[in-house]
Amino acid sequence: MNATDLRRRTTVSVHLDHTIVHATDKFASARFLAELAGLDGPTGFGPFAAVQAADGLTIDYAEHVVEAAAIVPQHLAFRVSEEEFDAIFARIQERELPYWADPYHHKPQEINHLAGGRGIYVSDPDGHAIEFLTRKHSLADLGTEAS
Repeated sequence: MNATDLRRRTTVSVHLDHTIVHATDKFASARFLAELAGLDGPTGFGPFAAVQAADGLTIDYAEHVVEAAAIVPQHLAFRVSEEEFDAIFARIQERELPYWADPYHHKPQEINHLAGGRGIYVSDPDGHAIEFLTRKHSLADLGTEAS
């Protein structure tokens, strides 16, 4: 099998292990995610505040790596079950957090129904977009919103 054939395979066993997210307060940002998602609280891991997600994935929050003004908002999307979505949405409502149906914040206080599922966006303390969705969707599902 050559390199081109390998790129065409759709079942390559590559899994995201961890990602680093810059924060002004790593534990506050990590707690925000953990509490909303119903995950265990963050743990200190070297210079990081780590949140353990499914399949061994950790979201590692780091502070003092860049100046606060230089933090570039990232987009973290988490696919969850319908039941988990209900629980997350209840926590968002309990905290009276603003939420959107889209990443552009054009549809406040709405839930999207892309690909026959449900999706919602919230912003963490540093402006990172946290998305919770129940069905995988594609750019085609976004229609003209992506332009």
